[in-house]
Amino acid sequence: MTKSLSIRRKLDPKLARHIIHRLAEGGQPPELGIQYINVGNESYLKVLENEYMNRILKGGSSFKLVEGYFGGGKTHFLYCVRELAWTHGFVTSLVELSPDECPYDNSLRVYQAVVRGLSTAPAEGELSPNPGLTELLTSLVDDLIAESGSEMALEYVRRTVRRAPCESHSYRQAIVTYLRAEIAGNEEILAVVGAWLNGEAVNAAAVREYGIFETMTRSNAFSMLRSLCQMIVGLGLPGMVLLFDEVDRTMSVGPRRIRSIGDNLRHVIDLCGRSQLPNTLFLYAVPPEFMRNVVPDYPALYQRLKSPIPFSVRSPQAPIIDLTDLDLEPAPMLRALGKRILEVFELAHEISFDRTLQEKNIAVLAEGCVEEEFELNHRRLFVKVFSDLLYRQLADGEVSLENEAREKLVVHALEELAADDEEEWDDFLPEEDDPKVVH
Repeated sequence: MTKSLSIRRKLDPKLARHIIHRLAEGGQPPELGIQYINVGNESYLKVLENEYMNRILKGGSSFKLVEGYFGGGKTHFLYCVRELAWTHGFVTSLVELSPDECPYDNSLRVYQAVVRGLSTAPAEGELSPNPGLTELLTSLVDDLIAESGSEMALEYVRRTVRRAPCESHSYRQAIVTYLRAEIAGNEEILAVVGAWLNGEAVNAAAVREYGIFETMTRSNAFSMLRSLCQMIVGLGLPGMVLLFDEVDRTMSVGPRRIRSIGDNLRHVIDLCGRSQLPNTLFLYAVPPEFMRNVVPDYPALYQRLKSPIPFSVRSPQAPIIDLTDLDLEPAPMLRALGKRILEVFELAHEISFDRTLQEKNIAVLAEGCVEEEFELNHRRLFVKVFSDLLYRQLADGEVSLENEAREKLVVHALEELAADDEEEWDDFLPEEDDPKVVH
């Protein structure tokens, strides 16, 4: 993943078109194929792969806080980690946290979002994974039956899955019952037990006969998430990579919610330290303001996260991955990114541009975007501008980009992105009307 790729030899044109569409439409990372346009964070990915996926996660667990400004590559980085995890067989779940849709202080909604997003690597030729816990269990059953038949599949469930270490007896029973029903083709059991596993409201009497005696609520949803991690390993999979991304920055966050988020993060860190989330990597992506404005008010969390040394190959144990400090300086990084995008665009549209001319254009645009945007969202700006320029040249022919034309493109792209970027990161400051919480 960190090596230079021969785009034309390894990238499918359909996937290339998907990548370019995502980049051009809003400067967003593609759902799949992020490695083909990734530059600048390879050192972090190498540490996560070598130190964690190849070593620590074979029995242990870890928590990392990912810091980055909006437009500075947080979501991009999480996509990179997800695809890296898939190459090692891990089950992943990428969860977008927001106060309305999925607040991190509501453990039941977090659990529901995690199981909805559970996925392994997409099948060859697919442009997105087929997510969901029940989809994962169905795929496992299909593989078991294809390899050894229904009888041996049932035997595996009875001898291996039913004996897997799990905090919640009810959760293990739900997994076992679902697998048995899938093998038998019992749609009625699949519906009710599947709903329970997805965290939906289910009549307690409807699942009690299967040995499921707990009702999933906000009070026990976090223990159910731990049980999910334990059962993923019990199913014979390498482990889980959970990726949480704070995506909504438009709502002020009151002290009560901040405290709840802080308590939940501290709890996760402690669980990882005690290996109660077996074979699990937990990444939580936030803006740098989170460490400056929130964490210092919670000494227990601050002590766990604060480190005098940065995350690197020399200090892989450091808890914070800082995306404001990348492998390349801004302009060289954008030039390298532009070359990757150019190759993907050529494959997507079956065209060959003048490389010398286009690399000069890339250099001009890179310098312009860095000059215009002093914060790290110059990457998103560059992606949008360069994608637009490539489409214009596809329609009207190649041009040599001069400074005046560059400025017009940059200003136009800034206007398009303004609606997303105009708010400042006040979200993690207490609301004015809320009473100050005394800790």
